[in-house]
Amino acid sequence: VVGTDTFYHLPELVERYRTSGKKLVQLEFSREFPRLPLVKECVSGQVTAMVTIMQGCDNFCTYCIVPYVRGREKSRPSSDIVREIQELTSKGVKEVTLLGQNVNSYGLKDGDITFPELLRLIARETDLLRLRFTTSHPKDLSEDLMKCFHDLEILCKHIHLPVQAGSNKILRLMNRRYTREEYLQKVRKLREYCPEIAISTDVMVGFPGEEEADYLDTLRLLEEVRFDTVFSFKYSDRPGTAAASFRGKVPEKVKTRRLIQLQELQNRITLEQNEKLVGTVQEVLVAGTSKADERQLTGRTGDNHIVNFYGPRNLIGELVPVTIVEAYAHSLKGELPLVGEFSREEDQCMICR
Repeated sequence: VVGTDTFYHLPELVERYRTSGKKLVQLEFSREFPRLPLVKECVSGQVTAMVTIMQGCDNFCTYCIVPYVRGREKSRPSSDIVREIQELTSKGVKEVTLLGQNVNSYGLKDGDITFPELLRLIARETDLLRLRFTTSHPKDLSEDLMKCFHDLEILCKHIHLPVQAGSNKILRLMNRRYTREEYLQKVRKLREYCPEIAISTDVMVGFPGEEEADYLDTLRLLEEVRFDTVFSFKYSDRPGTAAASFRGKVPEKVKTRRLIQLQELQNRITLEQNEKLVGTVQEVLVAGTSKADERQLTGRTGDNHIVNFYGPRNLIGELVPVTIVEAYAHSLKGELPLVGEFSREEDQCMICR
């Protein structure tokens, strides 16, 4: 039996069991980041990859089980991160997403450098075309990190910044450690450094104690920020968390009504945001073919919009200019330059000949 902090040692533990025949139980949390194999096997033609830079969480939001099952924050050595990205790019990977429960606190406790310094190091020491990261806790979003969106060409102009609620009362109950006003100020400052930045977020409805006025505060926050994307869900108890024992549970019917109403509002906002891109030319990193229509290519813009368009498969892995011709709630339709000379049957276009 192995825990979440020791599964990297599974091959070694299996060998120990094979030779000794004794049952093994390893559930302890390590104080140091585990040594990972530098590169996992790449799929042929893989364009994007994810690289873990830290594990665990020190925030103890009252609804979240992560600190109890993943342990406290541990940062991976920056040299290991850079080496893994260098190996990935040598295998053809063009875009990397840095992963952590709260990447903004990378290095603050046990690392050799801070997160903004890590981003600058990756930009300087690798041949990466694009760099992303997730997830960011708003309380740890520094001005130095905001500057990186302005200064670093490889850093994609998108940030996932979970707000969870728009009511200060609910934010306190969640132990989020920021206020509505502080969150909005950070959004304004982000847009000062990078006016074109796309912001996505997480929002929870029906947290214990959420009254209608609190819920309406959340709707008003969505209207004010105008997020590009919102991942929304209903609160549910997680055994072992503080919130599971809170009073004031919201009836399921009320949670469902609030979620539907919130999603309808955000779908309208997202569509309006996407419609602003119609007629513009966006650089799209082509990741493969569309799941809905294999004749189409699919990729993402720097600000994380999905774009589907017809084009030859030899564009997979390339950064190409695409004209946005139509907007939907969750994706964009695009055309290559000289699309009129493109032949779907021949799977060729003039710009690639």
